[in-house]
Amino acid sequence: MAWTKEQRYRKIEDVPEQEMSELSKRVNGSPWRQLFHIQPVTGLLNDPNGFSFYNGEYHLFYQWFPLGPVHGLKYWYHTKSRNLVHWENAGIALAPDDYFDSHGAYSGSAIEHENQLYLMYTGNTRDKDWNRHPYQCLAVMDETGEIEKLGPVIPEVPEGYTDHFRDPKVWKENGFFYAVIGAQRENETGCVLLFKSSNLKDWDFEGEIQTSLKNFGYMWECPDYFTMEGHGILLFSPQGLAPDDDHYNNIYQSGYLIGETLNLENHEFMHGPFIELDRGFDFYAPQSTKDSSGRRILVGWMGLPEINYPTDQDGWAHCLTIPRELTIKEGKLLQTPVDELKVLRGDRIDVEARLCNEGKGFDGFQGTAYEMKAEFSNWTASEAGIELRTSEKEKTVIKYDSVNKKVVFDRSLSGQLPGEEFGTTRSCQIDDTGKLSFRIFVDTSSVEIFVNEGEAVFTGRIFPGKDSKGIRFFARDGHVQLKAVKWDIIK
Repeated sequence: MAWTKEQRYRKIEDVPEQEMSELSKRVNGSPWRQLFHIQPVTGLLNDPNGFSFYNGEYHLFYQWFPLGPVHGLKYWYHTKSRNLVHWENAGIALAPDDYFDSHGAYSGSAIEHENQLYLMYTGNTRDKDWNRHPYQCLAVMDETGEIEKLGPVIPEVPEGYTDHFRDPKVWKENGFFYAVIGAQRENETGCVLLFKSSNLKDWDFEGEIQTSLKNFGYMWECPDYFTMEGHGILLFSPQGLAPDDDHYNNIYQSGYLIGETLNLENHEFMHGPFIELDRGFDFYAPQSTKDSSGRRILVGWMGLPEINYPTDQDGWAHCLTIPRELTIKEGKLLQTPVDELKVLRGDRIDVEARLCNEGKGFDGFQGTAYEMKAEFSNWTASEAGIELRTSEKEKTVIKYDSVNKKVVFDRSLSGQLPGEEFGTTRSCQIDDTGKLSFRIFVDTSSVEIFVNEGEAVFTGRIFPGKDSKGIRFFARDGHVQLKAVKWDIIK
């Protein structure tokens, strides 16, 4: 179905109750609804927004078009949790019902100030000729969850930049508030701009953050700056990078720069190379927060723009990743599932085996929603790995190629395929230390793979048939020692 502009910009408030009821029925009947991931009640979910810990709870908002699996008139939808595992839907947080966000409440962030949670976001507007004008806006949520819009606080785009100016991420440092905002220079290259405020309402443009990446894609979306262990870290999602061997193979990428802390006076950021956060198929627009215990936690959109997904036919699209704790090791970010996810563990099954040029299944190793750890050691095999969600014709493969020293994620036989034009395998160089570990979270229509305690991560949506439940381990051209444990997920 081709959606018209009028259909994409209908407001949910104007839709008859019966129409929404029928859409909900379609969505809930989808065979690919997730068990333990955040997903939209109807329609399309995209960027995580306003991720924060406030008033004893984690708050997570996301971009939402409620009426179907397309990018249309965006709302902020609110979900909250006490443990990062069990999330409660709290309904619409921001509706696009003012002049400054008439064509969408776009992405942004949140910060606690004076016992309230301030939401800073981009209001998208279009004129009669469909020309874009963005406003950077402020809203405030009190302890009861009531939200009041305060309107634009950065009403104009700085000179020298286009109207691709969005996604403010705010933090506090040295008694001042700072915000990084994704931007496009007039020469159509991407960058990040820095703003400063004493009160969240009056903002001064400080300048462009000076990096060594002068011609790195045509737009940098969803920037996020923070410090850890004396390092400055800038996350962002550049659009327009050309594929480079195993790198940049998705339609758009997400990654980070790590270096010295940002010089807030001259806006200089001394950093190392751009490193992709996730080496899989479906990961974009991540956002982090620091919680009350000091952890830096990251959530990403498990999807990508401008790609059709099999759930579209059921009236919904996309979900968010599981929350991941960030740490630093040898100048790189590691991502590991937050400890709280262990509460989802149900029945446990262990297996140890020596695999010699064979594929093998084990009793109890099957399912559609589980956590699994697998460790391979004592290699002579040219490759070894795991086949997930298997049936006679379907399988999702994660393996290590010891000849080329690469981890490979292959979803060519995973069932219905999204984004096939961008390839069906993803690879990442991992040094052979004689031992390799995978920690894997499988849900009804997704898999998240953490290699060597978060040294690399592969995220992907998969859409197998309901009977594809098997798990097989394999070694080729030699042997390998396997040690694995699996827990069923209990919600």
